[in-house]
Amino acid sequence: MRPLSILLAAGLLAPPLPATARTTDAPQRKGDHRAAHEARMQGRILPLREIERRVVPKAKGARYIGFDFDSGTAVYTLKFLRDGNVIWIEVDGRSGQILGRSGDR
Repeated sequence: MRPLSILLAAGLLAPPLPATARTTDAPQRKGDHRAAHEARMQGRILPLREIERRVVPKAKGARYIGFDFDSGTAVYTLKFLRDGNVIWIEVDGRSGQILGRSGDR
């Protein structure tokens, strides 16, 4: 019985583990979304929904994952997943023009 009480006491004294894993880029992603919102409200870029409307249909067979936004260049990077590969499509936030794509086989 004594070993059991030692184990229980050790369990109570151990520091709690986090319930969920945190990604290191979460603050960056939040900043990307905030910067895109501010640029949109100032009329400097197209709304994300408009960018998605133009670009998502062109990524046939790929699942849209999300986006990043570079406030310095006003470039959206839309991320897709197809057959286990991540595809990035860069889009000019001012014009909606596709600037490039990578990750495609």
